[in-house]
Amino acid sequence: MEFIDLRSDTVTHPTPEMREAMAKAPVGDDVYGEDPTVNRLQEMAAVMMGKEAGLFVPSGTMGNLAAMLAHCQRGDEVIVGNKAHTYLYEGGGVSVLGGVHSCQLPNQPDGSIALKEIEAAIRPDDPHEPVTRLICLENTHNRCGGTYQSPAYVRQVGDLARKRGLFVHLDGARIFNAAVAQGVQAKDLAAPVDSIMFCLSKGLCAPVGSVLCGSMEFIKKAHRIRKLLGGGMRQAGVLAAAGIVALEKMTNRLTEDHARAQRLAKGLDTLQGLRLNPGTPATNMIFFSLSDNVQASAEHIAMKLREHGVLASPIAERQFRLVTHYWIEDAGVEKTVDAFRRVLAA
Repeated sequence: MEFIDLRSDTVTHPTPEMREAMAKAPVGDDVYGEDPTVNRLQEMAAVMMGKEAGLFVPSGTMGNLAAMLAHCQRGDEVIVGNKAHTYLYEGGGVSVLGGVHSCQLPNQPDGSIALKEIEAAIRPDDPHEPVTRLICLENTHNRCGGTYQSPAYVRQVGDLARKRGLFVHLDGARIFNAAVAQGVQAKDLAAPVDSIMFCLSKGLCAPVGSVLCGSMEFIKKAHRIRKLLGGGMRQAGVLAAAGIVALEKMTNRLTEDHARAQRLAKGLDTLQGLRLNPGTPATNMIFFSLSDNVQASAEHIAMKLREHGVLASPIAERQFRLVTHYWIEDAGVEKTVDAFRRVLAA
């Protein structure tokens, strides 16, 4: 059976153009800095983010971790949202491997952290307390519904950080979704921050990899940490080649994913038994719950959907997240709505 896979945009396969580019990619030893394809990808990424340099890393988790360890010393503190991916889903690496303390502040429904709460959380110069060193933002924000942060908000956080002598890192795994949703350039969202990581392997369809961008000095530190974390790759141009195609061809078409998410949400909203979260979808993620009259759990519903050729992700006992991406077409949207209709009526 051919499945409509809406579990995440991480399930995307490389496009035929990416596969061809990977097969033909000029390569060298990237640990020596000699892979021309990796070097080109890093340069392209830096330009698109408005930064001096970029660093190709195997995963977004490694990119975020390398960034936080480059900004912080052992015993420093990072301010982060309590629903942030870096806090919830990255193994506590910043504490386990870096000895960095975290201060978790509540994320607002739109994924932002209130500026007053950030300022109040900045520690005084007191030997009894850790040193506040870094603020970490997320854009788009996964667990807050795929919502996005505006250039104005990111600029306010950046201004506050500079005023207080702090750094700002942006987990921009889906930064291009945030950009196209607002009709701005990714570099407009990255300009106020000191570092940004974005993923190539989600909605951009590359099979592996993320890029971390920042100043030359910052990337030099992050490069050393990448080595420490085991992220040095050799002939990595075969992977970077797909990333180049992603940046050249896949960023602007994300509007199609957002449009299909809107269409899918409208279809699901007509079904008895489902309650869409307010404002969903902001980008390519749809969040909704089962109504009280539905006795089955989300896990059971997902199992039945699979029998109809649809893969969906329960995120709680009675909640779902669906994610549109390059491999979801209009027919897949219709099939998904029909599958939910059949399962709920059974």
